[in-house]
Amino acid sequence: MADIILGLLAIIAGGAMLVASHVVLRLVIPIWGFFAGFAFGAGLVAGFADEHFLGSVLGWVLGFVFALIFAIFAYLYYYVAIVIAMGAVGFAIGSGLVVALGIDWNWVAVLVGLAVGLILGVASIVTNMPMIVLVIVGSLAGAVGVVGGLMLLVGSMDSADFSNGNFTDTVSNSFGWSLLLLVLAIGGVFVQFMQRAVMRQSIREVWYAETV
Repeated sequence: MADIILGLLAIIAGGAMLVASHVVLRLVIPIWGFFAGFAFGAGLVAGFADEHFLGSVLGWVLGFVFALIFAIFAYLYYYVAIVIAMGAVGFAIGSGLVVALGIDWNWVAVLVGLAVGLILGVASIVTNMPMIVLVIVGSLAGAVGVVGGLMLLVGSMDSADFSNGNFTDTVSNSFGWSLLLLVLAIGGVFVQFMQRAVMRQSIREVWYAETV
C-alpha cells in the first residue's frame, strides 16, 4: 500500500512539473511542495528512527503534516514557493550525484543534497531566474518523479529504497528505465518550450501575473 500511495504521489507531482510548470505555476509548485514535504517528513522519521522509509505510523503522519505545510506556504508566498521548487530539484541533483559516485545513501548524500538545494533556491531568488531554467530543471525533476512512481507501482522498486539510493542504481542498470527518463525529460522541455511568450519572462513575472 505504501508503494502504491507514494508512487501515485510521485507521478502526480512529477507529471505536473513535467508538462504544466509554465501554465499554472501557482498550482504546480504547491503540488510539488506537497510531495517534497511528504518525502521530507517521512524521510526525517526514517533517518532518526533508523527504519525504512514509511516504516511506521509516525512516518506517515509527519509526512502528511510537512506535505500540507509545504503546499500551503508554497501557494501563499513566492519566495517559499521558489525555494521549495528549486531547492527540491537541487537536493535531488546533489544527493543523486553522491550516490552515482558510488557513495552509499547516508548523511553525506543528505548534506550534499541540502547544500545544493539551498544554493539553487537562493540563487533563484537573487538572480530573478528566467522561466526557461525552471522548465528545464522542472522537466528533469518531473521525469524522475514519474519514472520513480512507475517503478514503485510495477514493483521494480519499493519505498524502502528511498532511504538507500537504490533509485539511481536501478535506473542506471536498466536501459528501459533510462530511456523512459530521457524521453520524458526531453519531451517535457519540448512541450513547454512551445509557449515562447512565457519562456521570455522571469519566474517572478509569471508567478505574480497569475495572481491578477
